[in-house]
Amino acid sequence: MSGKHYKGPEVSCCIKYFIFGFNVIFWFLGIAFLGIGLWAWNEKGVLSNISSITDLGGFDPVWLFLVVGGVMFILGFAGCIGALRENTFLLKFFSVFLGIIFFLELTAGVLAFVFKDWIKDQLYFFINNNIRAYRDDIDLQNLIDFTQEYWQCCGAFGADDWNLNIYFNCTDSNASRERCGVPFSCCTKDPAEDVINTQCGYDARQKPEVDQQIVIYTKGCVPQFEKWLQDNLTIVAGVFIGIALLQIFGICLAQNLVSDIEAVRASW
Repeated sequence: MSGKHYKGPEVSCCIKYFIFGFNVIFWFLGIAFLGIGLWAWNEKGVLSNISSITDLGGFDPVWLFLVVGGVMFILGFAGCIGALRENTFLLKFFSVFLGIIFFLELTAGVLAFVFKDWIKDQLYFFINNNIRAYRDDIDLQNLIDFTQEYWQCCGAFGADDWNLNIYFNCTDSNASRERCGVPFSCCTKDPAEDVINTQCGYDARQKPEVDQQIVIYTKGCVPQFEKWLQDNLTIVAGVFIGIALLQIFGICLAQNLVSDIEAVRASW
């Protein structure tokens, strides 16, 4: 009997363990995001009263952690276990799920370019809706403050958008000390100040417009975001192209691994 052995097709160890290692990171990141989201909800008492999810009039930033964490967890689990156990079902699920996400991103990008004015109107509505709920949720409050500080803006299209909030509106019936004011995140920053003056926006909108520009940002966040997008268009486009190429690369690797596994099983 000959000492030679027939060598059939083999599963590529490089592809297998690259997919495994890459998805282990995604899996643990997904668990971390989900943990942060659930911890935040527990701190706010949402887990003990699920109906309170609908109480917030604006957007709850915790949803970002839960949705992103959930997607990363599912993708990471399918890719990690699928590669490690050479499970073609999980690998196909991984590639299809990644393909759906890629298609949705591509569709969203095309629609955002074609319907720019509609997107702007929706962004305006979204920001104003969250201005109304500014004091209802600490996470939302922090998100709005970060946005206004980062883009040096106030309101959706201007500081007067804060009239939509019951604490900041200028109606005579408003007894709040913050009446006709804006949040501290709308205030122009003095580099010499080490401590944030949280009362810097008090009565800011009662001043003439010329004086307002000295104390607070008068430009809205929507036009400031458009300006930032134009100034950083190359970087933003590069990031999205990089993410798209990474997704395509992941799909191709998963499909190649599935082909190798099926070829090996067919040779048995």
